[in-house]
Amino acid sequence: MKELISKIQKSVVPTKTIEKSKSKIADLAFKLVENEIAKYPEVLGLEFGGSYAKGTWLSKDADVDIFVKFKKNTSEEKFEQISKKIGFDALKSYSPYVRYSEHPYVEAKIKDTKINVVPFYDVKLGEWKSSADRSPFHTKFMGKSLTTKMRDEVRILKTFLKSNGIYGAEIAKQGFSGYVSEVLILNFGSFENTIKSISSIKENQIIGKTTKKFGTSIVIIDPIDSNRNLAAAISNENVGKFILVSRGFKEKPRLIFFKNKKSETSKNYWNNLLVIKFNFKPRSPDVIWGQIKRATTSLSTQLELGGFNVLRSKAHTDQVKDAYLLFFLESTKISNTYSKNGPEFFRENSSKSFISKNLKNTELMWIKTDGKIISLEKRKHTDAVKFITEFLKKNLQTGVPKGLLADFKRGFGVSIGNKNLSKSIKEEAGELISTDGPLLYFN
Repeated sequence: MKELISKIQKSVVPTKTIEKSKSKIADLAFKLVENEIAKYPEVLGLEFGGSYAKGTWLSKDADVDIFVKFKKNTSEEKFEQISKKIGFDALKSYSPYVRYSEHPYVEAKIKDTKINVVPFYDVKLGEWKSSADRSPFHTKFMGKSLTTKMRDEVRILKTFLKSNGIYGAEIAKQGFSGYVSEVLILNFGSFENTIKSISSIKENQIIGKTTKKFGTSIVIIDPIDSNRNLAAAISNENVGKFILVSRGFKEKPRLIFFKNKKSETSKNYWNNLLVIKFNFKPRSPDVIWGQIKRATTSLSTQLELGGFNVLRSKAHTDQVKDAYLLFFLESTKISNTYSKNGPEFFRENSSKSFISKNLKNTELMWIKTDGKIISLEKRKHTDAVKFITEFLKKNLQTGVPKGLLADFKRGFGVSIGNKNLSKSIKEEAGELISTDGPLLYFN
């Protein structure tokens, strides 16, 4: 394992040439932002943050975060307004746009590097007014705590996570962030130790120190805030993938674990795929992703209530105008009847109520061997397309978040399979009818 890790390290640590190029871009962006902040008495200064400041950035994929420090008594309205104005004016030559976390921030691209201009309040440790307020403390803490060797170990871990599709804190991914990668290396000392520890981790195990209890499958404590669980933002699926892929690598270390292994889509299940497509008016990627993920969860529930078993689901958007809600169903067509379980006959009031409510419309009614009263009911819809189309037309407010109502009212399409899907959407949809990549390492 050590020999392989050493080989990977050489490929993920930036060369002097790349460092020089990145530094040039970072300094340019910093100067542009610096020129703007002098106009605003609410702003105290700015500083680099994120992986660039901590020296844990990947040579092929590294953002530059510039944090703008605001006086803590600045109103939230001015905080957002001024920070956006600074970002747009500073980066006007590089097509800036707004992104959202808890507060909006400005992003642009200089050559191949994303520049993020992020506001934060000048507060003391623990006196947070915004989530970004922790970032300068993260930078300072990791700057002191990570050794040069550890920084390279972070880079290896990031590459490992990225290669297995579980890296990235954005809502679209809900994976392991760069900061989480740093925290893991800090706790376990190296990439090898992290892999060994994660491969044998127990449910609800706490990484770090805290007195608080959390309900996530694993708990990763922020070292500068013992009440904050970094794993809360990571999906359970991605936690599971990390554990399984760590076990696979521990058992048999191979270069393939760093090669973006893709699973093969099963052609047998395209007809089990229900697709809802709609167009949306432009908005922040973070906003639209949050909305379509909530819509997918809500409509999965409605499909289940309608008798359609949802095996897997996901949302996808091109972040420009097209959005897709994707559902892998056990079957898109179901029987025209279903059994409704009632109470046991010994429960006098409940059984009487059940019988009187259902007897008029039941196809059949009987007492099961376990004593429960069963009613055979007729379904209104047996076809998933017809069911969800009618539901969205009649119960739109129940099915989708408020922010999507206007988009859906302009029109939507419901279809089965992949015939009308572009190549990129087919790839996304195909993940629902594929074996998860990390599971294939055990083959």
